[in-house]
Amino acid sequence: MNALDLSTALKDSDMLIIDGLHAFDFTFEEALRIESMDGRELKRWTFSPEQLKAATFDESLQRWRLSNDDGEHHLACLQAVKGDNNNDEDEADDDA
Repeated sequence: MNALDLSTALKDSDMLIIDGLHAFDFTFEEALRIESMDGRELKRWTFSPEQLKAATFDESLQRWRLSNDDGEHHLACLQAVKGDNNNDEDEADDDA
């Protein structure tokens, strides 16, 4: 996964991993807002468009490195695996 920039990667993402926490609840328009539960604690991150543009992709970690007022963070963009509703193997073979 080597997207041109983080904004491009975020547009195709269904889930994020930020600093080791899975985050299903995020919004990305111009800014990126992320919420995730760490045990009983709700954690929130916000990144401005400028901070997103400054992000770099670390090939060795396969993560984006980006910073905000709280410091440096590591972010992975993930896409959900999508299946069909076909339970009949013969029908599934016909669709291929």
